[in-house]
This record gives sequence, structure tokens and C-alpha cells, in this order.
Amino acid sequence: MNEEIKQIAARLAGLRDAVGASPEEMAAVCHLTPEEYLRLESGTVDISVSILTQIAHAYGVELTALLFGSEPKMNSYFVTRRGKGVAVERVKAYKYQSLAAGFSHRKADPFLVTVHPKPEDEPMFLNTHPGQEFNFVVLGRLLLSINGKEVILEPGDSIYFNSELPHGMKALDGEKVCFLAVIM
Repeated sequence: MNEEIKQIAARLAGLRDAVGASPEEMAAVCHLTPEEYLRLESGTVDISVSILTQIAHAYGVELTALLFGSEPKMNSYFVTRRGKGVAVERVKAYKYQSLAAGFSHRKADPFLVTVHPKPEDEPMFLNTHPGQEFNFVVLGRLLLSINGKEVILEPGDSIYFNSELPHGMKALDGEKVCFLAVIM
């Protein structure tokens, strides 16, 4: 596994220790078995943003603290310059850049997401997380599946949806896709 996943796993273990939670309690928050949760802490499996979001909400920590290991500092405003968002490349097909990592007590988490094309026969990964999500396509064409319904979005298109429904995305036309994702 890559180094970023190992670092996120260590932060999860640290959070569990800090809040005095058992593996069973942490697993229940993200609807996993204790064994599945402990595999996340081991750093040997990928950890989805949806699981991290559930844990962050349940324990009152910033998502960026789990993703990037830094606590937000600004509470009036926070500027992210072009190409300077705090980045994490958790899996080869996705790259997330936090656009508000330094702002404390955010009501939403904005990311610039880059999705690289995958083989046509590779299944789409679906996830769920509490709340709602807004996506605005900046570059490329995106196939978005929400609760079994597929929608194609092109540059300038946007969608707002219930992120508790199973959803996933795929880059189309063999080209990468960049979109703004705001998780609330």
C-alpha cells in the first residue's frame, strides 16, 4: 500500500486511542465489522473518503485532519491558490485536492477531484456517506451513478445529490475528468 494510506491508517488508530473507543465502536460508526475496521488501521487496505467522513462526523474532527494530518487554523477566510490545494492521491484512479484544508469548523468540504480513465470492464466503485454532495465538472466527461441511475456530465454541468445513496464515478472517452466536489 502507498505511504498516504499508511499515514491515514495511523491517524485513525491515533483518533481511536485519543477518544478511548474500541474497534467495535469505531466499526459500528462506519457499518463495518471490527475485523474490517482493524484492516483499515493496519494500513494494508484502501480507506474510502466516505468512511473517513463518517468517522470525522461521529467524533467531531475535521476530515482534513484524518486525510492530511493537519488541523485547520483559519476561521475568517482561507485562500487556496491554483494548484496549491492540499493533495492526497489515495488510489491511482483518483486524486483529491482539498480547497479549504486550512479553514476550521467548515460546514462543507470542497475538493478538486481528478479521475483518470479505467478499463471499460473494470467495475465502478460505489460508496455512501452522510449528507449531500455537489459536483461541478470542469474538464472531461464524467459518468456518475447514483442509486443505480447513470448520468453523464460534461464541462459546465453540475449535480447535487443525496450522498447517502450508493454513488460512484468513471471518466469517459479515455480522458481524465476534473470536477469540483463539495461534501456537506
